[in-house]
Amino acid sequence: MTKKNSSSKPVRVGMISLGCAKNLVDAEIMLGSLMKSGVEITNDAASADAVIVNTCSFIDSAQEESVDTILESVELRDANQRGQAVIVSGCLSQRFRDELPKLMPEVDAFMGIDQVAQVGDIVGKAIASRATKVSAPKAKATKGKVVSRLNELEKNRDLSEHEKEESIRSTDKFGKTKTMVTPASGPVFDVTQRPVFIPDFETPRFRLTPKHFAYLKIAEGCNHPCSFCIIPRMRGTHRSRTQADIVKEVKALIADGVKEINLISQDSTYYGLDLRPNHSRAISSPEKFNAATKSLSADATTICTLLRELNLLKGDFWIRLLYTHPAHWTDELIQTIAECKKVARYIDIPLQHIHENMLERMRRETSQEYIVDLIKRIRAGIPGIAIRTTFIVGFPGETETSFNALLDFIRDTKFERLGVFAYSKEDGTRAGAMAGQLSDKVKQKRRELAMAAQHKVAIAVSESFVGREIKVLIEGEANAKQLQSANVSSWEHGLMREPEARHSSLATRHFLIGRGEADAPDIDGRVYIRGGKLPVGQFTKVKVIGHTDYDLIAEPV
Repeated sequence: MTKKNSSSKPVRVGMISLGCAKNLVDAEIMLGSLMKSGVEITNDAASADAVIVNTCSFIDSAQEESVDTILESVELRDANQRGQAVIVSGCLSQRFRDELPKLMPEVDAFMGIDQVAQVGDIVGKAIASRATKVSAPKAKATKGKVVSRLNELEKNRDLSEHEKEESIRSTDKFGKTKTMVTPASGPVFDVTQRPVFIPDFETPRFRLTPKHFAYLKIAEGCNHPCSFCIIPRMRGTHRSRTQADIVKEVKALIADGVKEINLISQDSTYYGLDLRPNHSRAISSPEKFNAATKSLSADATTICTLLRELNLLKGDFWIRLLYTHPAHWTDELIQTIAECKKVARYIDIPLQHIHENMLERMRRETSQEYIVDLIKRIRAGIPGIAIRTTFIVGFPGETETSFNALLDFIRDTKFERLGVFAYSKEDGTRAGAMAGQLSDKVKQKRRELAMAAQHKVAIAVSESFVGREIKVLIEGEANAKQLQSANVSSWEHGLMREPEARHSSLATRHFLIGRGEADAPDIDGRVYIRGGKLPVGQFTKVKVIGHTDYDLIAEPV
């Protein structure tokens, strides 16, 4: 699609991507696919022939931001360029596939998770559809109306619908796409009922991260029944890429200068289990999962075989394992990380709670005893490991007793990295229909108390680094704003660092920013390196000479 209206001018497309790293990879695939088809990518929305809003629908606040961004894009289009097509992609389209086109008729196309690699065709249809509407009366949706209607739809949705949709997996209906391309009948609509797409090495991709690190999606979808989560319904069941395909992509990334490979999926510890013959998805509990892994053939693919093969690749780089599920950790995985020197001494393992009743209500398939023992085994088996976790406070039915048990666990376990969510009530989930919903005031207060408990732990963790030499990856020069604020938040991981972490003396000096093994991109701490000229995107050794509450201050060795 290199022409527009039979002229020589290429189609210009802008994109706004919201949400997590997994959504970012989808955005990268869309951009790569568009560029391959001859489309010109632009950061100037006013000059674009089409604007794609890649949405998030993980929690209410993310959903509202997505609706806001869509409506703002429509307003800008109507004010500046009536012929511009507005396209909505991502989780919001997938979650409300049947309802969203009726609620937002001013949008020209809706596309789902499965269609990211076919985005060029959808853009062409959306632009053609838009051309028929330029002189038509403008339909007008309001944020309040859209958000309230979406909430109402989820509130009235049958809670067993996810299970019903799962039952069509082996039928002709599964994975089929409903497409409406007649401009007069409404927006272009291309959203599969249950996503089945997973990218591979041949899928076009234009990376949006800095040159020295990349996110690599090793699987898509999720099989877990967590009562608070909508992801399985939006993203489908777990499906892994082949190991050979992932290795091929990692080799290409390393050749391109990437120094940090961040492996991502909804559940990275489940990787490969769906590739076994006649596999059953009902192995979520630790007991069933361990039994399944022990029965695998010697040549079976698992997260351990993947890490070991990546570790053998030539080059100086980190492999970072993100989004692991506590129920799917094995002794073999602990041993694998310990023996693979290129795998960062860092794990991301969202625990969500520690009290037995809360874990049961959340349907986390783990117990307090299991979690305590797992952390003990991980720390004993992988010396120097940094553990990052997240917790949900204010979950329905959380009593003062269960919350205090969580506070004690935070103080006693001393996690190196920790984030806290105030529970977000998601209609359409089991938790959303539970009795014992808590007020926003109570939820926010508990989040503050949990973060205050972690704040004391974080200071001690930072202090423990002073005087040590560590390996860091140089990110670039620090600006005044970065030096004065260590405030980072994300939809998926909660507030990691508080704005009180400030050193006024930093702002008057020259500093570089780096990250150590204990710091994942965007969500963890930083190392501020005083003086020196070090190459961006390369590893170097530094000596830690001080710290803020959550960040380290160092000098080049």
